[in-house]
Formats: sequence, structure tokens, C-alpha cells
Amino acid sequence: MTARLFVMRHGSTTWNEEKRLQGRADIALSLRGRRQVMDLQLPLEFEGIPWLVSPLRRARETASLLGIEEPACEQRLVEMDWGHWEGRKVAELRVELGEEMQSNEDRGLDFRPPGGESPREIQERLIPLLLELGSAGGVVGAVTHKGVIRALYALATGWPMLGKPTHRLDWSAAQVFGIAEDGRLTLERANVSLREFQVT
Repeated sequence: MTARLFVMRHGSTTWNEEKRLQGRADIALSLRGRRQVMDLQLPLEFEGIPWLVSPLRRARETASLLGIEEPACEQRLVEMDWGHWEGRKVAELRVELGEEMQSNEDRGLDFRPPGGESPREIQERLIPLLLELGSAGGVVGAVTHKGVIRALYALATGWPMLGKPTHRLDWSAAQVFGIAEDGRLTLERANVSLREFQVT
């Protein structure tokens, strides 16, 4: 039996709009973000399924605006920890740190901000969750974060987070993964639109 995981990102916050690194900071959706989410609609095949949600406010607000009732709060879906770089801008860090920043980024899955978490470590905390979902079977939805979705994508496709991925992920869309009973992840569908299902 293969389980399916329907994953989407939360709406925009002011930090997203200012291009600031936003990890564990518990920031609410901006007005723009709330409007973005209210313009979305879940595909019919994913209505009425059980949902998981990151404990961070921006994810919980997104689930609420989508009409998702009583999602289970899942700590393992929390965003990547950006450590001492929380709230900073990548462009500024690249200027400030120069070769040191480039060397860190060239580590791919093992890129780690000081005092923070690497994408590989995100994968390691997600693997037990995938095992649980794969063993249970069925279809589950999740509202989570860019860092988590990128880690899942890398796990499913073998992308080492170096160079461009095979798919350019659309953060206003959803990604659908298959999960085997042993927790192995595959990408079933990329960039599932959350707009074409709207009733006009």
C-alpha cells in the first residue's frame, strides 16, 4: 500500500515579502498573504482528508483560511531553523560573508547557518513521520514551509540541493508525494494548481 501526501506552503508574511530568512520566528500572515490564501481552493480529491499543520502561526492561519477543520499540529513539519541568521537577507549575507557564505552554500544538503539546522537534518526529522504515514496508508494533507517542502522534494528525487532541481517548484501550488510502507518517498505530481478549481 502506498500513502499519498498532499503538501502546500503557507501564505506570505511581511518577512517573506521583505526577503528575510524566516525559520522559527512565529510571524502571522500579512494582509497580502491572507488575500493570497483566500484566493485558493483545494482540489476536490483532497477535500475531506485528514490534515497535518506546522505549529507555526502562519501555517495554522493558512489552514484555517482554507477551511481545514481541526488539523493535527505536527512539530516535525516546523520550518528550518535559521539560527543566528533568522531575520537576515541572503543577499546581505553573501556580501558580508563572501567566500565563507559561498562555501557553506556549496555544501548542498549539509548547508547550515550558524546555530541552525541543515536540510539533511530536516530530512532526518521527517523520516520517522514518513514511516508512520506510509504504514498507515491513505491520503494526508499538510500545510508547512518552503524549507520542509524542499527537503521532501530532495528526499523524493535525490536532488542534492546543488544546482537547479528538475522541477521549478511553484510555492502557490501543491506537491503530491507517494510514501511506501517503508517510508520511501516519491514525487507523484509537482505544482498542482490551487487556483483552477475555484467556483466563479
